[in-house]
Amino acid sequence: MTAVRPWDAFTSAEAQIRTMVADPRWQGLSVPDRAHVLAARILVTPDGDRWLFGAHARWYLHDPGDGHWHLAPPPRGTRARPGRHPAAALPPDVIPDGPDFLAEPGSTQSFVGPDVSAALTEQLRVLVRAAGRKSELDYPLTAFDEIFASDVPSTVAAVWGTIMWCAYAPAFDGNERLITVFGEYLRRSLPGDEWVRWLPAPPLADLVTLVTERARGGRSRAALRLAAVMADAAQVLLSDTRFRPRALALLTMVEPVLREPGLDATLEDDEAVRRAWLRRCPARLCRALLGETDREAHFSHAVYDLVEALRFMPDPRMAAATYLADLSDSRGGLPARLDHRLRRAYEELHRAGLTGTSAGESTEPDGFPVPGRVLTRPAPVMEVAPPDRASAAAVLGAAYATGLAWGGLTGAKVPERGLAGQAALVRRLIHERDDDHF
Repeated sequence: MTAVRPWDAFTSAEAQIRTMVADPRWQGLSVPDRAHVLAARILVTPDGDRWLFGAHARWYLHDPGDGHWHLAPPPRGTRARPGRHPAAALPPDVIPDGPDFLAEPGSTQSFVGPDVSAALTEQLRVLVRAAGRKSELDYPLTAFDEIFASDVPSTVAAVWGTIMWCAYAPAFDGNERLITVFGEYLRRSLPGDEWVRWLPAPPLADLVTLVTERARGGRSRAALRLAAVMADAAQVLLSDTRFRPRALALLTMVEPVLREPGLDATLEDDEAVRRAWLRRCPARLCRALLGETDREAHFSHAVYDLVEALRFMPDPRMAAATYLADLSDSRGGLPARLDHRLRRAYEELHRAGLTGTSAGESTEPDGFPVPGRVLTRPAPVMEVAPPDRASAAAVLGAAYATGLAWGGLTGAKVPERGLAGQAALVRRLIHERDDDHF
């Protein structure tokens, strides 16, 4: 007999609201009417916290101090009762518009542990080889020149840029075949070490520049070819959920250019083209673009992903706080961006002098010391012990994505060898990789 899951107030409320938002009549409601419907379905836990399932099909926690609603995964399994809330007090940004509930599901997993499939890698290898046969005179490198040698054609950079832009968290196994395909074109060693390559997430502007530079130079066919290379790479990436949401978004931006080559010809500069690309993306994919359109919201969603990835822990928020403690926050702006539960956990670490712990850290796993280097790191506040490889990869990806989102928001640099708290996860994953490293 199949086991029946115990009833959960949060799961039940979520199902009800999903049904309402999916109803065609939802689109005909005014924002105040939608707020009234949602306010009647707020849940209150025994500790007095108020929870709302709202925009982007995610949960929000009410801060009793300042009245703000913060993105926060709910404490599923906790008793909760309905609790009304003034509909007028609900801000518009927590109220679903409908398409945001249709967001493409993705994965927070890093590329350490579970490799990219051999079939996907082979398709991209063929694409890179074809791109590498183009002339750098016809396709000069106008972006990604910190990655590639000067004689590398921009067609190769277009494939690389597409992969990195589409990746949820571009932390790759140092021996990942998808990365080694580019080995002969690299200008220098990639950031990180032989165990993990902590790669930067490029802005959409870098991809746009590759196309617009050729168009401005009167090389419209070359510009079209670069857009086609991006579309081809994104199409291949759709089969991996770690790439899929942003790959879909990129396809919706570049495919119109392929169908109508002169579409962006009258736009005055690269930024105007970037904005035009973003406008083409349908509302259901808007969350995939938050890193380009709303960095505050992008960081909040990354923190949400991190807490969710840690749901196997007895106290997911304290576990998440240990990763947030790695972030450089010299201006003290981080706590105010957290929900009050997570803020308390973070401030507890701050009072203990355990925040800003990334300086001088290394990611080499135990058992693989680097000669001449002494590894020093503070004693862990809480050991994160994922139950399996998939969970460990999800936490590592979410933690790295959070660091990148914080850097995009504040300008804080992510250390070339990653953030300190991720080292323990690397040690767990390094022996469970798909490739034969030794």
